[in-house]
Amino acid sequence: EKKWQEIWEREKPWRAADCDTGRPKFYILDMFPYPSGAGLHVGHPLGYCATDIIARYKRMRGFNVLHPMGFDSFGLPAEQYAIETGQHPAITTEKNIIRYREQLDRIGFSFDWAREVRTCDPSYYKWTQWTFVQLFNHWYNKGTQKPETIEVLISHFEKSGTDGIEAARTHDDDFTADQWNSFSEEVRHEKLMYYRMAYLADEMVNWCPALGTVLANDEVSEGFSVRGGHPVERKLMKQWLLRISAYSQRLLDGLDKLDWPDSIKEIQRNWIGRSEGAMATFGIQGYGDVIEIFTTRPDTMYGATFMVLAPEHELVTKITTDTQRKEVDKYTVWAKNRPERERMTDVNRITGVFTGAYGINPLTNNAVPIWIADYVLMGYGTGAIMAVPAHDSRDFKFARHFNLPIIQVVVNAGDSETDPATWDESYDAKEGIMVNSGIINGMEVKPAISAIIRFLEEKEIGYGKINFRLRDAIFSRQRYWGEPFPVYYKNGLAYVMEEKDLPLELPEVDKYLPTESGEPPLARAKNWKTPEGYPIECSTMPGFAGSSAYYLRYMDPRNDNEYFSKEANQYWRNVDLYIGGAEHATGHLIYARFWNKFLFDLGYACEQEPFKKLINQGMIQGRSSLVYRVNGTNKFVSAGLRNQFETTPIHVDVSMVTFDVLDVEAFKQWRAEYANAEFVLEDGKFVCGFEVEKMSKSLHNVVNPDELIEKYGADALRLYEMFLGPIEMHKPWDTNGIEGVSRFIKKFWRLFHNAENEFSVSDEAPTNEELKVLHKTIKKISEDIERFSFNTSVSEFMICTNRLQEIKCNKRAVLQPLVLLISPFAPHLAEELWQQLGNSGSAGQAEFPKWDSKLVVDDTFTCPVSFNGKMRFTMELAVGLPNAEVEKIILEAPESQKWLDGKAPRKIIVVPNKIVNVVV
Repeated sequence: EKKWQEIWEREKPWRAADCDTGRPKFYILDMFPYPSGAGLHVGHPLGYCATDIIARYKRMRGFNVLHPMGFDSFGLPAEQYAIETGQHPAITTEKNIIRYREQLDRIGFSFDWAREVRTCDPSYYKWTQWTFVQLFNHWYNKGTQKPETIEVLISHFEKSGTDGIEAARTHDDDFTADQWNSFSEEVRHEKLMYYRMAYLADEMVNWCPALGTVLANDEVSEGFSVRGGHPVERKLMKQWLLRISAYSQRLLDGLDKLDWPDSIKEIQRNWIGRSEGAMATFGIQGYGDVIEIFTTRPDTMYGATFMVLAPEHELVTKITTDTQRKEVDKYTVWAKNRPERERMTDVNRITGVFTGAYGINPLTNNAVPIWIADYVLMGYGTGAIMAVPAHDSRDFKFARHFNLPIIQVVVNAGDSETDPATWDESYDAKEGIMVNSGIINGMEVKPAISAIIRFLEEKEIGYGKINFRLRDAIFSRQRYWGEPFPVYYKNGLAYVMEEKDLPLELPEVDKYLPTESGEPPLARAKNWKTPEGYPIECSTMPGFAGSSAYYLRYMDPRNDNEYFSKEANQYWRNVDLYIGGAEHATGHLIYARFWNKFLFDLGYACEQEPFKKLINQGMIQGRSSLVYRVNGTNKFVSAGLRNQFETTPIHVDVSMVTFDVLDVEAFKQWRAEYANAEFVLEDGKFVCGFEVEKMSKSLHNVVNPDELIEKYGADALRLYEMFLGPIEMHKPWDTNGIEGVSRFIKKFWRLFHNAENEFSVSDEAPTNEELKVLHKTIKKISEDIERFSFNTSVSEFMICTNRLQEIKCNKRAVLQPLVLLISPFAPHLAEELWQQLGNSGSAGQAEFPKWDSKLVVDDTFTCPVSFNGKMRFTMELAVGLPNAEVEKIILEAPESQKWLDGKAPRKIIVVPNKIVNVVV
C-alpha cells in the first residue's frame, strides 16, 4: 500500500482537468472536516470511503472528476487550546492538518490535493470578506426578487423617499424624499442599515462568559455550551447579521428541485416555516400603544381570551403594573436566559406571569389579560400572540394551569357546542363550523378566514400576510480565531473596506482572551486601525462563514483576481453529489444555499442551488467494553458471573480487549489504581460486557484507523467500513469483524497466485460458466455503485471470489476485468494485481468493465422439488422447459422414487423456472 501511495503522490493521477469540455464532468464533495487534535477515528472515513468509490468509478467511466478536500480550520477548539497553553491557534491548526492529511493518505483516498483550501488561509478568506462587502453594499428588492446596490436605494430615497419601495428590511420606518434629503449622515447611515443584506443590530444572543463569545443555538444545550459545558445566558448585544430571511420563499421553493433526503428537506421546510394568516392590532387599556400579533387562524379571534408577550418584548416594562413588577422582573430574568430551543420544545413545563395590563380584542372590544411566558419567542412573528385556548394545545394547557377563560369558536361539522370546562384537550382541527363568532358565525373555517381578513383590512386594524419563521443569521463572534470583518468605524458609523484592501489579515495579539473591559480579543491587537486611523471591527465571523462557499472556491482555488472564474463555474456548475452529516440541516446546508443564491443573483454563480444530490452518511457507533467491579472492592468479575455480586460497570479501553476477552495485564498497567486488582475469571478468561454507544474518548471506545491499517491494511479498512451496512444507516463498529474482510482479500489474492504465492494466471479461453460469474458480478457491482449500495457490492465480491475459487478459475479474461471492478473499493490491491497482470498505467484510470447482457441470463436454474409441500431435493433444470417436460424429468428422477413409494401422484404443481410441488 505504501508503494502505491508514493506512486500516486508522485504522479498525481487524481487531478481534475480544468474545463475539459471533451468529457462529462462529475463534481463529488465531502463536507470538509475541522482538523481536531484527536485526529481521525474509524467513524470519520465512512463518508470519505463512499465518495472515493464513486469518484474512482466515475473516472473509470470517462468522467472528468473533481474530488477535492480541504479544512474548515477556523474555530473555537483551537482558540480554547491557545487560551490554555498560549500557543498560537495557527500552530495548533497546522499540526492537526498535517496529522489529518497523513491519516487520509494512508487510507488511499483519491483527493485532488492540488485544490486544497483552508478557511484560515488569507488567500481563501479574502473572498469570504469580499462576499461580506457585497452583502453590505446590497439590499433585497422584493419587487424584482433579487438584491440591488445600495446606490439604487439611495437614488430612490432622494427622489421618492420610501414610497414605492418593496424591500426586505428590519424596521417599517417610512419617510419622504424631503425628509431623506434633510437627514444627517448619521441618520441616513442608520436608515440604510435597516435595508442592507449584512447589517448591524441589537440582538438577543447566547452569550457564554467563560468562552467570551456568542454561540449559535446549535452550540448550546440546556443552558450550557456544547463545548466545555459552560453556563450560557441570553443577552442583548450589537451584532452583525445576514438578511437570510429575504430569501425565505426562494429557499423553500428550491427544495422541490433537489435530490436530497426527504427528512432533510422537511427539516428545512419547518425551519423556514412559511405560514399564511393575518396581522391584527390589539389596543392596550389605558395606553396609546398597540400590540401587533400574527396569526394563522384569524377566524378564531373571537375566542382570544388572553394575550401573551415574550419576556423580551419592549412593552413588558412599560405596561407592567406596580403590583406585578417584582414578579415580572424576576420571571423575565429567568426566562431570557433559557435557550430558545428549550423554550420551544419544553411543552410540559408551564410558566408565566400576569403583567397586570389588559389588551382590547379588536373584534369583541373585550378586555383580555396580558401575560408574559417563555413559550413566546421575540424572534418569531412579533413576539406577541393572541391566545385561543379552545383551539391551541399550548394555550389550552396555559389557560388550564392559570384558570383563564376558554371559549369555543369552532365545532366539527354535525357536532354541537360543548362546555370547554369538560374538555381534556383543545380542539385543534383546521376544519369545522364557526360558533360564538359574530360576523362569521355559521361559516366554514376557510371562508371565515378570508372574511375576517377582509374585515380587518376594511377597518384598518389588520391585514393578510405571509410570515416565515426563518430569522436572520447572527454573523459575528467575540473571539479571535476567525475571519476578520473588513469593517472600520468612522465617527461610530460602520463602513466596509475596498476590494483592493483585502484580505484584511488576522493580527497578532498578546492573549486570546477578551480585554479587561469585555471587548473581543482583537481589541488587544496593536494598531488595529486603518491607515487613516479608523478603528477596525473587533468581532470575527462565525464558523459557517468559511464553509458557506468553499465548494465554489474548489473550482478555481488559485485565482488571485476573483472568487472563481466564470469559465470554471460554467464548467463545474455545482456539486453533483454531496455527502455529509444530517446535523447540518439547519446550519451549513441552509447558509450555503443562501450564499449561493446571493452570488447567483449578482451574476457570479451560474446555478441557484449548490448541491444537486445529498446523501447523509450514518454514524459508526462505538462498541464499548465494560468490566464489572465488585462494589467497595478492587475486585473485578467476568461478565458471565456478575449477577452473583453487586457490581458497577466501568468502561475500559477497547485496545485491551480482543473478542470480548480482557488483557488483564494491560488493564493492570492502564491505571495505578488497578495495579493490584483481583479478577474472578470464567473458563480461565476475563470476559467483558459491551454496549453500543457513540464513539467517544470519554467512553474509551475510539478505534484508531492507523492501528487497523498497520495490522490489516487500508483496503481491509475501506471494505469493512462499506460492508458494515447501508451508507445512510447508523451501525456499530466491531473490530473483530475486520478479520473476515481481511480473509476475503487474501482469498481474492489467491485467485491470481498458486500455493507458493507465485503469480499464476492462464491465457486460456474462459468457459461459459466462468464468463457468467464475471458478467453477473459486473452487472451487480455497477448497479450497486449507481444506487450507492456499497455493502451489497462487498458481499457480491465475496460471492464471486468463492465461486471462482470453487471452479478453480485463473483465466486472465475473467480475472483482469475483476481487478478493474474492485479497483474503486480496494485500490492498492487492484493496482498491484493490475501491474502483475502486465498492464501499464493505473487501474484507476482504465475503463470500467461492461457486462454482456447475454451472459447475465441463466441457461439453467436450481429447482427445489417438494412432496406434499416439503422440499426434498433440488435438480438443475434448463430455463424455459415446458411444464410437461419438467413433470417427466422430476418423476423419472431417482430421488423421487423414495417419496412416491410406488404411488401415482395426484397432482403436480409447476411454477415455471421456480419450484415444483408433487402432491401424493
